[in-house]
Amino acid sequence: MNPYTFIFIGRSGCGKGTQVELLQKYITENRPHEEIFYLETGERFRNFIKEDSYSSQLSRKVYESGDRQPSFLAIWMWSHLLVESFKGTEHLIIDGSPRAYSEALAMDTALKFYGRKAYVIHLNVSRKWSEDRLLSRGRVDDIDLAKVKKRLDWFEEDVVPAINFFTVNSGYTYVDVNGEQSIEDVHKEIMEKLALG
Repeated sequence: MNPYTFIFIGRSGCGKGTQVELLQKYITENRPHEEIFYLETGERFRNFIKEDSYSSQLSRKVYESGDRQPSFLAIWMWSHLLVESFKGTEHLIIDGSPRAYSEALAMDTALKFYGRKAYVIHLNVSRKWSEDRLLSRGRVDDIDLAKVKKRLDWFEEDVVPAINFFTVNSGYTYVDVNGEQSIEDVHKEIMEKLALG
């Protein structure tokens, strides 16, 4: 068994979580005896800022101001999970990281350490599509238009350089997917381009 590694990346609201669930379902149905290690940082940040530690309090202030969390904290969110819990035999699915070029470099060192080559699945949606989607879903951190616009600005400034890093790095297979389709069609395009067998 050769375990797969997948990195899902894209603008806020593009449906990364939904497509991760569908990929997990596919793997579970087709490789029922194989484990999946799911690494997702968005929900971890939302829980982290509710804690009472000094770092959590500072992170909460960053969140409340609508600014981007520092890269070192995002790296800690996923790196300590790998160090503490990753066995190496699982399929690895990374959802929503990296969010910056510096984080992409750190992730690259981690994946090299674990001897992993990865598929980078870019759910490509326009800024306008993402903005409309975020405002319509009504999640508590999506209702402030100014904060939504800030998050979309970060994508251009911080995430695009990370994506560009993966497109030119031989350790990654970059998969560009039209995210502005139905959920089913996005999943179909992902599976066709991955050709997992």
